[in-house]
Amino acid sequence: MTVAAPRYAVYWAPEPGHPLWAAGCDWLGRDAARPLAPTREAEHREAPRRYGFHATLKAPMALRDGAEPAAFLAAVAHLAARTPPFAMPALRVGWLSGFLALLPATAMDAAHPLRRLADACVAELDGWRPAQSEAQWLRRSAGLEPERQAMVRRFGYPHVFEHWRFHMTLSNCVPPESTALRDRLFRRAGAHFDAALALPLSCESLSVFVETAEGEPFVLAHRFPLAA
Repeated sequence: MTVAAPRYAVYWAPEPGHPLWAAGCDWLGRDAARPLAPTREAEHREAPRRYGFHATLKAPMALRDGAEPAAFLAAVAHLAARTPPFAMPALRVGWLSGFLALLPATAMDAAHPLRRLADACVAELDGWRPAQSEAQWLRRSAGLEPERQAMVRRFGYPHVFEHWRFHMTLSNCVPPESTALRDRLFRRAGAHFDAALALPLSCESLSVFVETAEGEPFVLAHRFPLAA
């Protein structure tokens, strides 16, 4: 029996002392930084609960053959150490591709430091990812337009660079015809996150979340501070 290798993801997550972190963990019913703590069921949030409260910078990946986890973590730490902290954009509750999420309140310019950090995570850390098979490429690129298929071919993931959109997933996918459920989730999320989103927010660290075995919850294993 083949045991799947752990997967590593580089995420942005609010600092533990910011109310948004507590609000997000409470909304999902799970604190990814406390893997032994019990989880709480919350309506229509099973998928994001497993991944923890986060925004993706480098999508989950196994490490290539021969790569040492400590060396990968050192690369993430090095990237963080040369990135100055910066103010995050204001966030709002909204819908994105069928799921509820926290999104930038206004369009984010390509020169925004958050966009540049996401680009750097993809470009500089992709070499740690194993090569994908043709079957994997076909599965991951099915139904995508040619430009995103090319991103999957090169980086194993379609939502990178100009196709990347900052979001913090708050629900499972909800079909448009489920209007009552969508309205209920939207109202509850707005009320739940309102106070935390009114406070200034900054990017002060890069977080590495780890899935130790296929299907297991992602755990916030490391926070690497940005440059002093």
